Amino acid sequence: MTFTSSFASNIFKQKYSMNGVESWEDTCERVVDSVTSQYLPKELRDELLGYMISRKFIPGGRYLYSSGRSLHQVNNCFLFRASDSREGWAEIMDQSTSALMTGGGIGIDYSALREKGALIKRTGGFSTGPLALMQMVNEAGRHIMQGGARRSAIWAGLDWKHPDIFDFMKIKDQSSDIKKIKEKDFNFPVPMEGTNVSVIYGTDFFQAMENPRSPDHDLAMKVWMQNCEQAFSTAEPGMSFNYCKDYESLRNACTEVTSEDDSDKCNLGTVWMSKCENREEFARICHVATAFLLCGGLYSDVPYEKIRQVGNVNNRIGLGLGGMHEWLMQRSLPYSVTTELHKWLTEYKQESESASYIWSRKLGVAIPKGKRAIAPTGTIGILAETTTGIEPLFCKSYKRRYLDGQVWKYEYVVDPAVKRLQASGVPLEKITDAYDISFKERVKFQADVQNYVDMAISSTCNLPPWGSEANNEGNLGDNASLLLKYAKRLRGFTCYPDGCRGGQPLTRVPLEEALAQEGTVFEEREDECLNGVCGV
Repeated sequence: MTFTSSFASNIFKQKYSMNGVESWEDTCERVVDSVTSQYLPKELRDELLGYMISRKFIPGGRYLYSSGRSLHQVNNCFLFRASDSREGWAEIMDQSTSALMTGGGIGIDYSALREKGALIKRTGGFSTGPLALMQMVNEAGRHIMQGGARRSAIWAGLDWKHPDIFDFMKIKDQSSDIKKIKEKDFNFPVPMEGTNVSVIYGTDFFQAMENPRSPDHDLAMKVWMQNCEQAFSTAEPGMSFNYCKDYESLRNACTEVTSEDDSDKCNLGTVWMSKCENREEFARICHVATAFLLCGGLYSDVPYEKIRQVGNVNNRIGLGLGGMHEWLMQRSLPYSVTTELHKWLTEYKQESESASYIWSRKLGVAIPKGKRAIAPTGTIGILAETTTGIEPLFCKSYKRRYLDGQVWKYEYVVDPAVKRLQASGVPLEKITDAYDISFKERVKFQADVQNYVDMAISSTCNLPPWGSEANNEGNLGDNASLLLKYAKRLRGFTCYPDGCRGGQPLTRVPLEEALAQEGTVFEEREDECLNGVCGV
C-alpha cells in the first residue's frame, strides 16, 4: 500500500484518483505521460515517475486531477488587478468566473478602485466601493465551486492607504450567532468565507512607519495596529509585504505567488525534503521537478487568451518545499535555518535557477520570472504524509472531526510523523510541534527561509487563543512590534489563533489520550458540540 493512513488513502480516492479506481502509481503514470511525453526524454520521464511514486516530488493538485482529461488545466492560480471603471468591473467578473470554472484559484488586487461613496461623473451616481465587488466575486466563486469538479480559492487584497481599508479589515468578522452555528457545522457558509483577505503593504508604508514626521505616519500606525489586532484575534486579514517590490502587488489565493501583471498564472509542485535520501538526491529532484513544471506551462490550457500571452512572457513556476520540520527533527535540529538546512536550501535555489535556464532553452520558452514559491500544501501534504510546507508539526496528537455522509464523526490520531520519528530513534522530547515553537521563532524562520525564495512563502503561524496569557490586548503592542521588525524580510504573514472559528476539524489532545482511543471512530452527539467542544 502506498499510503500508511486511511485518511491519506481516502483523500486520494475522493479527490484525485480518476473515477476513484486509479492507484497512486496509476495516477503518477497518467500525470507524467500526459504532461511530459512530448517534451522530455524517456529516461528523464522514468526518473520523474520514480520520484512521484515515492512521493519525493508531488505536483499541485490541479496536475493530479486534470492531467489526461479533455481540459488540461494544471495551473494552480491566476492573478488579476481590478480596474476602476464600469468595464473594469465587468472584466474582473468575467476573468474570475472563467478562471474558477477551470478549477484554478484566483487572487485580485482591488487597490485601484475608488472608495465607497465617491462620485461617478458619467452617471452622477456614487461608487459602492471595492468591498462590494469583492463580495460579488466571492458569491460567484461559492456557486461555481459547488458546481465544479474541484474547489478553488480566492484572495482579495487592498492597499493600506485605501480610504476603505478599515471597513476592509472587518469584512470577515462573524456575529455571535454565526459563531454558534459554526461550532456545530464548520462547513456552514458565511459571508466572504471563500476568500482570503490581506492588507497590502508597500515601501511607502515602511517609510511612513519609520518617520514620525511623515504625514502618513499616524495612518500607518493605526492601520498596522488594527490589522494586527484583527489577525491575532480572528485570523484575518493577513499581510502582504512588498518592500522594495511594490510592483509585485498581485497574489494568488494563498499568497505565495507574486506578480506585477494582470492575468498572470503559475503552476506549482513540491519537493518533500523529509523523504529525500541525501542532499545530492534532493538537488537532482529539484532539477527534474523544475523541468516538469516548465512542461506544465506548455501542456496547460488557459481560460482566455490574455493569460496565455502574459504567461508566455513571464512563464512563472512555483517549485516549493515540504516536510521541512520533519527533516529538521530527523536530525534533532531546532526549528531554525541551521548550517545543514542552509546547504539544502542553497541547493534548492541554485538547482531551480540552473534547471530553469537549461530547460527553458531546450523547450523554447521564456526563462521564468518566478521560479520558487512555497505553498501551504494542505491536501498534498496529507498525501505526502509528512509536515506541510515550512509549517511545524501542528500537534503530536489530536482529535480529527469529519463529516461522513450526514453524520459528524471523530477519531483520535497520533500524527504519523511522530510515529516515524520515534521508530527511527528520535526521542519524544526532541519531537516538537506548533505549540512548542514561539511566535518569534515562527516569524524569524519564515523570514530566514524567504532568503532562498524569489516569490513568497505561505505559512500560517499558530497562536494561542485571543485573550490568553500569550495573546491578548496587553501584549498586542509587543507582538505587533516583533512582527514589524521582520516584515521587510517577509513577503507575507498569516496566523491562526486557536479557537477563533467554531467547529474546527482538529483539536489538540494529550498524547496519552490519543494512544488510548486510537483506532476507534466515534459518532458525535449534539451535546458534545456545546461551547465548541467538538472543535478546537
